[in-house]
Amino acid sequence: MAAVREQVSGPVWGVSAGLGAVLTAGSVGYGYHRDELYYRMLPPAWGYVDQPPLTPFVARLTTQVADTVWALRVPATLAAMAAVVVVALLARELGADRPRQTLAAGAYACATLPLMLGHLLLTSTLDLFFLPLLILLSLKAIRSPRWWVAPGLVAGLTTYNRWLVAVVGVAAVLGLAVLGPRRVFTSVWLWAGGLLALVVALPNLVYQATHDWPQIRMGQALAEDAGEVRVTVLILLVAGVGPLFPLLWRGVVTLAREPRTRYLVVVTVAVYAFTFVAGAQPHYVVVALVVWLTAGVITTSSPRRLWRVAAITGAVSAVLALPVIPVSVVGATPVTKVSSLMPDQVGWPTYVGQVARAYRAAVTADPGAPPPVIITANYGEAGAIDRFGPAHGLPRAYSGHNGLYDVARPSGPARSALLVGDLGPRQLALFAQCRQVGTLDNGVDVDNEEQDQPIRLCTGLRRSWELSWPAFAHLD
Repeated sequence: MAAVREQVSGPVWGVSAGLGAVLTAGSVGYGYHRDELYYRMLPPAWGYVDQPPLTPFVARLTTQVADTVWALRVPATLAAMAAVVVVALLARELGADRPRQTLAAGAYACATLPLMLGHLLLTSTLDLFFLPLLILLSLKAIRSPRWWVAPGLVAGLTTYNRWLVAVVGVAAVLGLAVLGPRRVFTSVWLWAGGLLALVVALPNLVYQATHDWPQIRMGQALAEDAGEVRVTVLILLVAGVGPLFPLLWRGVVTLAREPRTRYLVVVTVAVYAFTFVAGAQPHYVVVALVVWLTAGVITTSSPRRLWRVAAITGAVSAVLALPVIPVSVVGATPVTKVSSLMPDQVGWPTYVGQVARAYRAAVTADPGAPPPVIITANYGEAGAIDRFGPAHGLPRAYSGHNGLYDVARPSGPARSALLVGDLGPRQLALFAQCRQVGTLDNGVDVDNEEQDQPIRLCTGLRRSWELSWPAFAHLD
């Protein structure tokens, strides 16, 4: 840490602290994101069908300290602040002087996508720190081969957050083999670093192998929405950094001109191409945008003008990423259409209250029967009931969405269910009768996945819960 302090100037620490203050202030205002509610519910495990264990572990750890949205987002804020420092160090490694290191840090802190992800605790949030750090350490290792152990360790650890690091690693090897410097392959330290990465990642690999490679199955499920993701990825190429977009191409050119950094063109383009072709999560491209932006910033000939552009970018980014617009009116603005993350932070306590009213009415209408079980269409709804339901006297909710399918399933004598959300004919056919008893409405006209979805009371379960439960399983 002392060495880092010596390399990073005071203004960079100021940018990091400023971003931390902004994110802390913005940690409240709307509410939990659906993924955050999901992570609260996941039990300890080496992995899950849709992701490695690190981010759910961090979420679970913070909720043990304080089960509030602001506490859950403290690790996200720290990751974003640390990423600012990594960006400054990356700029330094690329040859930037101290003023341009600060400029790179400031431009990054104001960019739209990093600010959006830094506001929430998502798997992509921790990627803000891990993946640029991996790039930085690999650059250091090319200059000084003994450093290869460090990126090996970070790569191994990063597998516990996102297997995207495998794409980064393969692309780095390919880039070095094709564009050089090829001398790195003669260093025993490179192979030691690769071996260390494999050893650290081994428990994660063992989990995947012994659970039928769930990440591959999840990738295949995500590919079903590849068309929509591809459009989003193209939009993020511009919107992810806002008015700073012209710097991206300049960054690619800068990397391509320097023999020591040419391999990074292959790495970043490969990540972008993988995200586009595979239809994976659009946030994967953040590592490419960060590297291109940093390389572009340090070659600018007009730092003052770039500071002004960064300030404008920051103002726009704050509106898109943070609860700047009151929740009562945000639904009437374009923000909910532009920001894919914002709508999923609205309405959860209200939705749970509506589920609670339907549940109490069902229990009151048939007091002699076992109360209905609650089954939701997705993990956001189940997570919301897990977080806010106890205050309404609700039992736990079940869901067949992603990892929750294996966490818990209904059992016991109940033959009725309260089905919440977008469940279709396959699930309704499991019961003799279903009728709508409510409608989810956040009350502020924010169009998210839950808005205007039905709450149905279904009675007369035709088969046992054990035989019926597979019908609720889905990956997306």
